[in-house]
Amino acid sequence: MSHLSTVEPSESLRHARRVARVGVIAALYAGLTLVSLLFLGSLAWGPVQFRVSEAVCVLALFTADAVPGLALGCAIANLANIVLSGTGMLGMLDVVFGSLATTLGAWFTWRNRRRPALALLGPVIANALIVPAYLPLMLQGIGFYTIPFTNIAIDGAYPAMYVFGLLATGAGEAVVMYALGLPLFRSLSRTTLARTLSAGEKNDLPDPAERG
Repeated sequence: MSHLSTVEPSESLRHARRVARVGVIAALYAGLTLVSLLFLGSLAWGPVQFRVSEAVCVLALFTADAVPGLALGCAIANLANIVLSGTGMLGMLDVVFGSLATTLGAWFTWRNRRRPALALLGPVIANALIVPAYLPLMLQGIGFYTIPFTNIAIDGAYPAMYVFGLLATGAGEAVVMYALGLPLFRSLSRTTLARTLSAGEKNDLPDPAERG
């Protein structure tokens, strides 16, 4: 009994900290995504996606808790976007598959955290491959038939729209992850926050040689 009394509080505290980290990361991602949607509009949500909130995916370089945190934050933000954009039930495609892309990208980042430059390819590849697969269906459902800034119609051109989306979404994600995310990671890695986030993780911090 005495052994259990010394172990259980420690495990309980560790669990509470992990739940708190997941919640904070989810709130951060969701909040930044909604700000991006409000100020960037279709540039953060349409065929050309530039979500600055994706930069916080670098938190997966420090803690595995970022994976469920980012997934939850993405789901919350996409649910809120259903109300803001009026996509209705079609918006659930973004909730399900958009969150899946974020989850897979964050998981790849965590798994390759010792090599940050490679790890940040995870969100780029996941979003580039998955998001354009369902986005044309959503856009047609709300009467958005052309690619922004062009007269290229979406109707009847799903393969072309997918290829365009793959390139546009991938490029936008790459800019966010490497122009914003990588400098953010390097700044965070020099703070006590990095060690706080990675406390209790195996191979807690990425390779110092790649932190810049």
